[in-house]
Amino acid sequence: MRRLLLPMSMLSLLSTGAIFGFFYAWVCSTMWGLDAADPRIAISAMQAMNASVRNAVFFPAFFLTPIILAATAFVAARHKRNRSATLLAAGAMLYLAGAFVVTAMVNVPMNEALAEVAVPTDIEAARALWHGYSPQWQFWNALRTLASGVSLILTGLAVYFLNLENI
Repeated sequence: MRRLLLPMSMLSLLSTGAIFGFFYAWVCSTMWGLDAADPRIAISAMQAMNASVRNAVFFPAFFLTPIILAATAFVAARHKRNRSATLLAAGAMLYLAGAFVVTAMVNVPMNEALAEVAVPTDIEAARALWHGYSPQWQFWNALRTLASGVSLILTGLAVYFLNLENI
């Protein structure tokens, strides 16, 4: 099982980095771009992006990251790499609470509600709809970005300490 620790820790780092990058891209470009666009286009684009995100590429980063982190924490603990195990477990819990649950309880329901809306032809109606959606969605996305970013840092520290302990 000791041979698994290095590849598992690298997979933990990769998956945590992937999901952080996914959320971060929404923060620093996607939502700002949509906010700058005609709100009718923004609504339609957001509906299309939300419909397309449920795919085999997104699945491992979003759903498997906490499992990978927890499994790596377990293997690290079995090999008495307690500092790394604790950091990995903390990263898994933080991701679960701050990103996974937030997504499931807030962002997904908001996305599903937006999916049911016919895009208004009137620009003012579209603007009101978008302004009722975007700021709140972005707040919760910033929270899950922060949680997954801290989880990434914890995972990086765990890998660092594993290296100090000569895996």
